[in-house]
Amino acid sequence: MTTDSSHALRAANRRGVLAMAAGMASFVANDALVKYVSQTLPASELIFVRGVLASLLLLAVARGLGALPRLRSLGDRRVLLRALFDSFATVVYLSSLFHLPIANATAINMATPLFITLFAVLAFKERVGARRWLAIATGFTGVLLVVQPTGAAFNAYALLCLAGTLLHASRDLVTRTIDRGIPSILITFSTALSVTLLAGLWGLFQPWQAVSWRQFGLLAAASVFLSGGYFLLTVSMRAGEMSLIAPFRYAGLLFAVLLGYAVWGDVPNAVAWAGIALLVGAGLSILHGGRRAVPQPPLASSGALTDP
Repeated sequence: MTTDSSHALRAANRRGVLAMAAGMASFVANDALVKYVSQTLPASELIFVRGVLASLLLLAVARGLGALPRLRSLGDRRVLLRALFDSFATVVYLSSLFHLPIANATAINMATPLFITLFAVLAFKERVGARRWLAIATGFTGVLLVVQPTGAAFNAYALLCLAGTLLHASRDLVTRTIDRGIPSILITFSTALSVTLLAGLWGLFQPWQAVSWRQFGLLAAASVFLSGGYFLLTVSMRAGEMSLIAPFRYAGLLFAVLLGYAVWGDVPNAVAWAGIALLVGAGLSILHGGRRAVPQPPLASSGALTDP
C-alpha cells in the first residue's frame, strides 16, 4: 500500500466522520420537530406531508447539481433495495418515537453501529481489532448512562424501535454496495420518495385532517433537516471504513442532550455526564485506531461531501 493510498483512506475516513456527525445532528432536529407535531397530526399524514416537502426539495437540489440526467439510476436494484429498507425503517422508527421519550428512542437507535460493525466484518471482511470493539462497547455503555432507561421504558414500542434500528443497519449495508457513479443526491431522493409513498398507503387506513400553517412550517423545517440528514448519511456510508465511521452515530445522542437543554432546559446529571465522557472517549479512540489500521484500497471521490 503506497503512502498516497494511505493518505487517501485517511481523508475518506475524515469526510465520512464529519458527514456522519452532521447528519446525526440533522436527524435529531428532525425528530424533535416531528415528535412535537405528532401531538396534533396523525402519524401517516405527518410523514406524508414531510416526505412530499423533502422530495421536492431534494429534486430541486438534484436539478441544481445537474444530477437529473442520471435519474434512470433510481431503477438500480441496490438503490431500490436501500429505499425499501429505509422507508420501512423510517415508518417503524417514527411510530415508536411518537410513543417514547426522544432520548430513549435515540439511545435505542444508537445500537445501529454495533450491527453495522458486525455486518462490515462479515460482508466486507473489514479488519476490526479488539481495541475498536472495546471502544464500540464503551460507547454503547455511555449511551445507557446518558439515557438511564427504566424498566417501564422498554415496552412494545421500544422493541419496535429496535426493529427500526436493524432496518437502519441493513440500509447502511446496502448503501455500501451501490455503484459509486450514482450521485448521492439521487439515492437520497429515492429514499424520501419511497417514504412518502409508504406513508401515503398507510394514510389510507387513518383519518386525515387539515394542516395549519404553523404545522406546515414545522414540517417544512423538519423536511430540510431530514433531507440534509439523508444526504450526509449516504455520503458518510460511501466513504472510508464503514466500521470506523458508523460508531460516530453516537454523536446524535450528544446533540440530543444539547437540544434538550436548549429547548426544554434539561440538564444532564452526574451519571449522564459520565456517559457523555465515555461517548467522546470512545469516538476519539476509534478515530485514533482507524488511523493506525492497515490501509485498504483507495476510495472513489464520489463519497466526498461535494458529491452531487
